[in-house]
Amino acid sequence: MKIHGLAVVALALLAGCVDDGGSGSDGMPAVGSSSDLSQFQGARAGQAEMGIQNLGYQLIRTEGLTAYWFNPTTGACAQIVTSDGRYSSVTMLPAGDC
Repeated sequence: MKIHGLAVVALALLAGCVDDGGSGSDGMPAVGSSSDLSQFQGARAGQAEMGIQNLGYQLIRTEGLTAYWFNPTTGACAQIVTSDGRYSSVTMLPAGDC
């Protein structure tokens, strides 16, 4: 019985550690989640654009070499700067910035 009780306590503690891959409290996706575009930093812009669209993002606006992408399903927003044909900077922003 004592081992069973320890197992229940261990499971209860682990339940608080589950990462659902969702957004954090500030409306931004968790790093490494399917909504986080930081993995595209350094990618060739022309090739990576389809991957971003496949994740549900839509191009909202551009300002020079800076593009703002928004995912209406998750509410995630990304600012992507292109330099020499590659994504030189990928920054996840609060949804309101898109």
